[in-house]
Amino acid sequence: MSELTRRDFVGAATTLAAATALPRIAHANATGPQPAAALDEKTIAELQAGMARGEFTSHSITQQYLERIASLDRQGPTLRHVLETNPDALAIADALDTERKAGKTRGPMHGIPLLVKDNIDTADRMTTSAGSLALEGSRPSRDAYIVERLRAAGAIILGKTNLSEWANFRSTHSSSGWSGRGGQGRNPYALDRTPSGSSSGSAGAVASSYCAVAVGTETDGSITSPAAACSLVGLKPTIGLVSRSGIIPIAHSQDTAGPMARTVTDAAILLGALVGVDARDPAMRGRILAKTDYTRFLDANGLKGARIGVARKKYTGYSTAADAQFDHALAVMKERGAIIVDPADIATAGKFDDAEYEVLLFEFKADLAAYLAALPAGARARNLDDLIAFNKAHAKEEMPYFGQEIFEMATKKGSLSTPAYKKALDSCRMLARTQGLDATFAKHKVDAIVAPTQGPPSLIDLVNGDPSGGSSTSPCAVAGYPAITVPMGYRWGLPLGITFMGKAWAEPTLFKLAYAFEQATKARVAPRFLPTALLQ
Repeated sequence: MSELTRRDFVGAATTLAAATALPRIAHANATGPQPAAALDEKTIAELQAGMARGEFTSHSITQQYLERIASLDRQGPTLRHVLETNPDALAIADALDTERKAGKTRGPMHGIPLLVKDNIDTADRMTTSAGSLALEGSRPSRDAYIVERLRAAGAIILGKTNLSEWANFRSTHSSSGWSGRGGQGRNPYALDRTPSGSSSGSAGAVASSYCAVAVGTETDGSITSPAAACSLVGLKPTIGLVSRSGIIPIAHSQDTAGPMARTVTDAAILLGALVGVDARDPAMRGRILAKTDYTRFLDANGLKGARIGVARKKYTGYSTAADAQFDHALAVMKERGAIIVDPADIATAGKFDDAEYEVLLFEFKADLAAYLAALPAGARARNLDDLIAFNKAHAKEEMPYFGQEIFEMATKKGSLSTPAYKKALDSCRMLARTQGLDATFAKHKVDAIVAPTQGPPSLIDLVNGDPSGGSSTSPCAVAGYPAITVPMGYRWGLPLGITFMGKAWAEPTLFKLAYAFEQATKARVAPRFLPTALLQ
């Protein structure tokens, strides 16, 4: 697969900029304006403690977040991370406050507002559109299963976030963070930089304190890449841990939803609210839910004695800035007692790219048609051909900067019984799992494999689209295994992240290691909405 094609569904949006080695974890030292808000950077635990003390209520928290969105998203720095807010959010908050006054709380998410990506169904007065004007006004008849879980946990669906339209699977020249409904999202650390994608709005919203946590979705890099670009924690779970029913799909063999947060603890709390066995998702059939409280695996000493493999081949060498910060991160882990196995390269790195793309094209055509066919009467589109026709008829609004080349490639594919599809899927599983991650874990006997998530976020370029770059998102994406990215530091005030890759169902191990790294480095600092990077 060409680098140009690949970057559109991975959404890495990285640069190849050079940098000198950094002697320590580098923090952004910006002094630019930052709008003040009482809830800036507050964690779920801090919000719960404030409600317990009577310092604020779920209503007041929701109101403050709505005001912050209004002040930053369409004015001020004009971040464009929220497509719409929930008109019933305050009423829901009032009901949850009444429950609290009556002595009932449903758990750590009770009364906590959060945002969800606009490819996740909500059966309320909000639209679910994947950012496309073709689905503007589309209101599914049922919540996505994960939204049902969130509501049951007492969370408030505050609104729907912008995204790279159709989860960045429309054009080979797309700009991450752009959609027909929302326009171009901006990175809160440098407004001329990409927030990456496709979960751009969820990432930018959490980084900008529109909420404590948000839900993103990923096929390959769409949680971890924007999380790294916006200095967040982002978890891509094992396929089958989090339900996909009621989520606009790309490909069932790789799609998943997952948490995006400013801290590992908050990501663990949110994952606990998302998990559940959903009979509507074939990947979950026959599963028994074993864990829901992932906070119990958080251990500040979790790196001690852990064997950490270093994937250098293909996943380093494209950004000297990322490499320098990565080497320091490895030194920190070693200081905290980790056994660093360097290198622990994935032998099949890069060999499954073409097969992955083939699988995604086939599954996108089939899976999207199934989703569209299930929409209520009156939907503008029932299949991919309908969407292609809509975009052509509304080219001024939908295709002012880039086209729909991926749509056009996908619509030419056959059914999922086609031998070419089956061959590509078998190749992905063999190269990414058996001969890839499984072989690497077994050979080096490591608990996790680490690599830079990507380079510093690139400049927004609506003319040429995202530049080609490097990232480490694909091994776990194609294998269906878990990966978590954590802030690693900054260069020129631009965020850099480190990814911990795990075996299937190894979320507890990844949370332990990621939390220990986070506590050892305290790398993350809040954004200052600067106009550009700190180049001087």
